[in-house]
Amino acid sequence: MTIENAIASLPVKDVKAAAGWYQRLLQRPPDSTPMPEIIEFKFPRGGWLQVYQLPERAGQGSVTLSVTDLAGIIAHVESMGVDTGERPSGGNVRTLMITDPDGNHIAFAEATDQSMAR
Repeated sequence: MTIENAIASLPVKDVKAAAGWYQRLLQRPPDSTPMPEIIEFKFPRGGWLQVYQLPERAGQGSVTLSVTDLAGIIAHVESMGVDTGERPSGGNVRTLMITDPDGNHIAFAEATDQSMAR
């Protein structure tokens, strides 16, 4: 078996409402809208974030996004009015944990150990 890539996905109540929030969070429009109830964002080093409409599962998702400027992310997220108080960190990684308007958990992680995945 050869796996070419991975797509993280988050269920939301209303993808049109969620699209605006995610575009502000990621500071760009989606890269793909393969179906009316799905938007997708592609990342430069691989991987995708898929936000899809499925009200019965909304708020039950979790994703970790690897970043290189956590301080900049914190400032941006604060400017959106999102709580940035949850910042669990260890010797190898600094993180910021937030939730989207539907309750999905989003972690931003900045590796401080160069041997860790990016």
